[in-house]
Amino acid sequence: MVDYSKWKDIEVSDDEDDTHPNIDTPSLFRWRHESRMIRTEEMQKEKERFKSKKIEHQNKLKDIKEKVAAGTGDISALKKQLEELEKQDVILKKEEEELIKKEKKMPWNVDTISQPGFAKTIINKPKPRPKYDEMSEEEKERHLKEFILENKQLVKEFGMLRKYDDSKRFLMDHHQLVCEETANYLVIWCIELEMEEKHDLMEHVAHQTICMQYILELSRQLDVDPRSCVGSFFTKIQVCEPDYKAQFHMEIDGFKNRIRKRAQEKIAAALAEQEEEERKARIGPGGLDPVEVFETLPKELQECFESRNVQKLQDVISNMDKTEAAYHMKRCVDSGLWVADASKAASDTIENEHHDIKEEHK
Repeated sequence: MVDYSKWKDIEVSDDEDDTHPNIDTPSLFRWRHESRMIRTEEMQKEKERFKSKKIEHQNKLKDIKEKVAAGTGDISALKKQLEELEKQDVILKKEEEELIKKEKKMPWNVDTISQPGFAKTIINKPKPRPKYDEMSEEEKERHLKEFILENKQLVKEFGMLRKYDDSKRFLMDHHQLVCEETANYLVIWCIELEMEEKHDLMEHVAHQTICMQYILELSRQLDVDPRSCVGSFFTKIQVCEPDYKAQFHMEIDGFKNRIRKRAQEKIAAALAEQEEEERKARIGPGGLDPVEVFETLPKELQECFESRNVQKLQDVISNMDKTEAAYHMKRCVDSGLWVADASKAASDTIENEHHDIKEEHK
């Protein structure tokens, strides 16, 4: 869990407007700023004095140790000096600890919040993970399936969060989610939500998707593990310049537009696939589609099939050109639009017309 107690001592900025209307606000802010700068300067001088004192002590200690090791000079006197210096070393370490504590107790403000600490920072490096860009397509697909199987519910919980602090805390508690697989699944989920016409929910999840993609992009720029960029991103996005935030929202709007377009494409592809399956299911014994054949028939024949009037069909065929009648009726049979055995009379008519056509070609 993140320790939020460290934020309780942040000193307010110079641009708050909580002063009494009769007070000269610019002067008050200037005084506050000068006061802070004086305290900061005094702390800096105290640190520099201690640093010089520590370096001087370390040099003396090193020199005495070298003389004792080399056996030069009065060894007894040198050992006594070494003993005194080692006692001073313990005292200096305590002074350093007190100085660090004193600095930590100082309120944070816009002048100091981004400054480095007193001595050194020890970073707990996360366990390295295989880089996504170095995986083959098969490895990416397998890794995504395994990841979703284990973390689907957690990814969806992250996608539903609304506050930056909640998102930051959640990712720090579930650091395995800070990866390309989460971003990929969120994109897929956005497309599914848009296809299901859950537009508001899609737009919310899209925001979380871009947050994750910004974290991943930040890690690529810094060449570090994405998990180490979670705090940096969520801190920056809440206090960033208006231009940065405007660009962030432009990215979200652009992403939502791409999601809408992709959802429309997938719906069109699904409909086309469904129509093709239905067409294949309709195919008649001769390999023709009855719907397509029906649309090419003369209006008189269409009316016969719509009314299912066999007598009317025979009358229309007998009055048509024999070649044209044979052509249309054969296509009706091949498409299954007309089953030849359903009416012996119609079948005989077709056979007679075929015979007449053959006779005409002799």
